[in-house]
Amino acid sequence: MIVLVALCAALYAAILIPFKIATLIPGLTEIRPANAIPIVCSLLFGPAAAWGSAFGNLIGDAFGATFGPGSIFGFIANFLYGYIPYRAWRSLTRRRASPDLDFSARGWLARVLFLTLLASLACALIVAYGVSVLRLFPFGPMAVIVTLNNFVVSAILAPPLLAAVYPRVRRWGLLYHQVLRADELSSSRLSLAAHALLWIAVIGGMAAGFVISFGLHGVPIVGKAAELTPLAAKESGIGLGLLPAVALVLVACALL
Repeated sequence: MIVLVALCAALYAAILIPFKIATLIPGLTEIRPANAIPIVCSLLFGPAAAWGSAFGNLIGDAFGATFGPGSIFGFIANFLYGYIPYRAWRSLTRRRASPDLDFSARGWLARVLFLTLLASLACALIVAYGVSVLRLFPFGPMAVIVTLNNFVVSAILAPPLLAAVYPRVRRWGLLYHQVLRADELSSSRLSLAAHALLWIAVIGGMAAGFVISFGLHGVPIVGKAAELTPLAAKESGIGLGLLPAVALVLVACALL
């Protein structure tokens, strides 16, 4: 599993770095075809993909001139991006003898896209929350860009990559549930409830973030908004306003 962590991190970073020049937000994010890698690796290698995605993104930031305070939130967000798909898949297949991805079963593609959207939203919520708290970029635009950047790329690239690679990895005995013993794979009786809670947390957090960031509530966020910079005035409520949603995301992920 340690080798698989290194493999996931190296593969993710190797594809991230060349695209650092395709900037969407200078110093923060860019067009990222590599975003399909954590989804694919998550369903292949489980926990190794979570750590590999986190370290791979950190390496990409270090070599791509986007390393900074926001990288802390990027580390957490990319860990969840590689963690949620396999954990949520296990919660949906908990009654099966094996969590294998069956490409002959109806609806496998819809399930993969469903989990990809959930992981994309959770990742975007953490990243947008972080850059807003650090006063680097507004929550609303950042959340939209990261969600679309993650989901669109992964929806296009991840399914064919999984269909091509998954059967081979299974024959080699390298799927996470083939490598790890049953007692090493944590499970929770609350996994289905946690799955639903995670959806509530990410959608609620996104909605609250947009309301605060874009000022849709129609009332001043702080009493002395005029004394703040425009960005600080709009984002001043994000730190405390979204803290419960962010905390709920982390709790739900721990219970998956």
